[in-house]
Amino acid sequence: MKFSETRLDALKTTDGLKLDIHIWEPAFPKAVLLAVHGGLAHAGDYVTPALFFKQCDIATVAYDLRGHKQRKVRIDSFEQLIEDTRLFLEWAQHHYPGLPVFYLGHSIGALIGTLIGLRSTKNDTRISGYIFSSPYYQNAIKANPFVIPMIKILSRILPNLPIPSQDITDALTHDETITSRHRQDETAGLRASKASLRFGSEVFTAQDLVNAHIQNWSHPIFAVVAGDDQVADATESERLLKKIDPTLLTYLFHPQNYHENFNEVNREETFHKISAWMTHLIQG
Repeated sequence: MKFSETRLDALKTTDGLKLDIHIWEPAFPKAVLLAVHGGLAHAGDYVTPALFFKQCDIATVAYDLRGHKQRKVRIDSFEQLIEDTRLFLEWAQHHYPGLPVFYLGHSIGALIGTLIGLRSTKNDTRISGYIFSSPYYQNAIKANPFVIPMIKILSRILPNLPIPSQDITDALTHDETITSRHRQDETAGLRASKASLRFGSEVFTAQDLVNAHIQNWSHPIFAVVAGDDQVADATESERLLKKIDPTLLTYLFHPQNYHENFNEVNREETFHKISAWMTHLIQG
């Protein structure tokens, strides 16, 4: 267990995959964070917030998204990621019966969580609240208007072809120790450096759905947006989040942060505010 986990488990998907579950668990948890990582990353990346919240008697469970933990991210459909995450929620409810569950999603993980929340009714109490960091609602690097339709077409013909992209690892956090860990994970094959055309096409489709429906959001949400994000467009994230009923939204903006708010040098400020928000919801 490389990332200070308490223990590991496995999530069995409907099509027979076994995806690693990383568990950071206090002796007597009062709540559970259902953590879903970003694109090209892996569940071990949640070690930083998980160790903080463990001290607050909150367990963190994170699973490795399918098609990740390899050099190039490949999936068949974004719906697979949504279905896997729903199974992960069922796993958490089974292992922590009666405890409030909070969804913790970063980047692509926040995009997955947004679609899950939009498909859940207001009275669905399985998830007590949603916490999103740098939601990947739009790429920070603006593409030619013809590029996205072309990727969608090519993804049907050459789904595993990698999308040309620049190296952004040094622009994820100002914490050099964590950047060094990311580089080591890349060398070990835990972090991907490329995404397939099919993955990119499926993400674009998911982003379109969020853009069309986010005004219908009906759950408590804590959103953290990074102002110097070179991966997810901060302006677009803010625009879409501000469509949500303001009585449901707690919004935190860090103007100097890079993409990974939970790994940034000011992360404890973020964690303390999330903890207070969760406590308020737990206490009703």
